[in-house]
Amino acid sequence: MKSVIQLLHFGYHQAMSCLFPIAIFGTLALSGMVDWPFIHRYDAILLVLLAVQFLMYRSGLETLDEIKVICVFHLIGLALEIYKVKMGSWSYPEPGFTKVFGVPLYSGFMYASVASFMCQIWRRLRMDMTGWPGLPAAGLLGGAIYLNFFTHHFIPDFRWWLTGLVLIVFWRTWILYRVREVTYRMPLTLAFAIVGFFIWLAENIATFFDAWKYPDQHQSWQLVGFSKISSWFLLVIISVIIVAQLKHVKAGRQPRGS
Repeated sequence: MKSVIQLLHFGYHQAMSCLFPIAIFGTLALSGMVDWPFIHRYDAILLVLLAVQFLMYRSGLETLDEIKVICVFHLIGLALEIYKVKMGSWSYPEPGFTKVFGVPLYSGFMYASVASFMCQIWRRLRMDMTGWPGLPAAGLLGGAIYLNFFTHHFIPDFRWWLTGLVLIVFWRTWILYRVREVTYRMPLTLAFAIVGFFIWLAENIATFFDAWKYPDQHQSWQLVGFSKISSWFLLVIISVIIVAQLKHVKAGRQPRGS
């Protein structure tokens, strides 16, 4: 019975941490079923997501620090989206006033939703890490991963080499998380893989509802390739590196015993 209660508490905190991602994909789904007479669909999605973020902050579901992290990820994601659309990796075919270089501004929120989940789950499960490799190693690896998303269009794709480096750099790193009074732990690389898989599932939902289209989806919807799981695996690593480092910096600034 105790294990069932633990699982229910764990599931509750996971669900609450997913509120913003759920809002995004729910908005994408519902917006595709509505005929927008006075506003473009992409513009309406942006307004809805801005309202959701405001309400989450005002209600206390997200803190000011978490909003700052989300904004950083929005800019990181938007820059990547602009580049990928320019290179023809995918497209946003519908019109909109809030499109920049062919990319709607709401698209950055899809990356920011990963940061929102990380921040929320970290706080709710009182997470910590052991064996963190430190900023130099983690930061350089995160920068190399992000750069590879751009450079693989011109030079060989080093994602599998980078994945190997992830296993080496983080092989001693474990996530500690607490459900009620019990502390659990999990290898950080396993957490990367699990989150990356679920983002891939969400990506399939998003493309099904025309949030964006890959080249092979313009005629009819197709399942997103399994290779994308590795891309999300690496992107999750960037988000964890930034969030974890910020948490370490903030913890170091707090007085002892706080």
